Amino acid sequence: MRLAAKAGALVTVSLCAVVLSSTAAYALGDDGIEPPSSGDASGAASGNTLTASATTTGIKVKQVSGGTSGGSTKSLAPVDPNWEPPACWYEPVATPQQLKSAVDRLKKNPNENLVPVTPTLSWGEELMVDHYEKGQDNTDSGFSYKNYNLGKKGMFWRGVVNKNREDDPESAACERNLFWQNSNTLPADDHAPTPDVLAGYAYDKINVPQTEVELKPSVRSTVNLPTWVWLDKAAFKEVKVRAELPDAGVWAETTAKPVALHLNPGTEDAETYPASGDCAINDDGSIGTPYTKGDARRTPPCGIRYLRATTGAPYQLKASITWQISWEGSGGAQGDLPDGTFETTQAMTVQEIQSVNR
Repeated sequence: MRLAAKAGALVTVSLCAVVLSSTAAYALGDDGIEPPSSGDASGAASGNTLTASATTTGIKVKQVSGGTSGGSTKSLAPVDPNWEPPACWYEPVATPQQLKSAVDRLKKNPNENLVPVTPTLSWGEELMVDHYEKGQDNTDSGFSYKNYNLGKKGMFWRGVVNKNREDDPESAACERNLFWQNSNTLPADDHAPTPDVLAGYAYDKINVPQTEVELKPSVRSTVNLPTWVWLDKAAFKEVKVRAELPDAGVWAETTAKPVALHLNPGTEDAETYPASGDCAINDDGSIGTPYTKGDARRTPPCGIRYLRATTGAPYQLKASITWQISWEGSGGAQGDLPDGTFETTQAMTVQEIQSVNR
């Protein structure tokens, strides 16, 4: 994932029409105005309109496979503590006609609403008309357009902030004023919505099943006798999430594949099998071997042997599943992202009995 570039300095002008975008602003729809959608970092926004919300996005997110068989799910924790999803990026937000319609409505109600041109700034009628209708640049920003680029193929783009990172200073890196981009092209900018950016966005939306490992004995273990641990392949499938920005023609599918199980018995008075506590995945996609009658004294391929009985509170057995993350996207792009982990905790009571019949 690329590091966010430092935010550029904003142009200061003497016109009072430049304000924080928390002021009411016109959305851009087919008829020039549309209520802001409930867009957020989940990608559920109807998108592709310019609204007052800096976190409204047109990215569509869909879980393609895995994790939909019922039960609760939970997001992954990246193994790399320094990895974060993208803080901001640029998206197409208005056609020429939509921008013109918004400014026309602004002309009729100049004291009521403004048009957002960055995630944090909105402009009034004078600046909008100068820059997007008359082709004048009164702020020395280096850009202007004639008659809203009507008749040209493309859209106006604006920065979008990831709701999960809107308090992060890096989210201020997408402050280019509302700009034009031809159809079927992406901005030459570090924060263009390239497939790797969408892959990172999709990673942040991956939810894996909260699957508890199978245990035998399941609740009460016995000192010096092994507890078998396993996970059936049916409950241990890869999860794939697709993130797509339709008007930009860009998409990415991020896949989380389970690759290992790590056991932490919750006490130093225990041994794990294998000794590392890392149980590998079998060829059929399962982990460990289910306990069968007569296995009580055998060494399991994946399991724990407690050496001391619990007194009072049970031991907290932690089972951490590692998920390998990869992605592929439009234009044949592909890559890897940091592994993710998901941890469950199960209470284990250990009794002081030297032998049992099973």
